[in-house]
Amino acid sequence: MTENNPTNLTPKQRVFKIGSARIVADATMSELDNEAARNLLKNSYPEVAHATIREREEGDLIVVEFLPQPGRKG
Repeated sequence: MTENNPTNLTPKQRVFKIGSARIVADATMSELDNEAARNLLKNSYPEVAHATIREREEGDLIVVEFLPQPGRKG
C-alpha cells in the first residue's frame, strides 16, 4: 500500500550562478548552506569570496546568485 505523504516531497534543486557560469548542486553540496557553498566554490571562483548572495526561486529550482562587489581601482 502506497501512502501519499506530503512530507516526502523532493527538495528543489539548487543552482549556483556566478557570472555566466551555472553550477548545479550535487549530492555533496545538498547539506551545505549558502555560506558553506561559498567557501567550497571560492577555490575555483575567487570572485565569490566577497560577493553578495541572492537566493530566489525559479520554477522548480532554487537559484543562488553570487553578485560581485565593485572593487577599488588604482
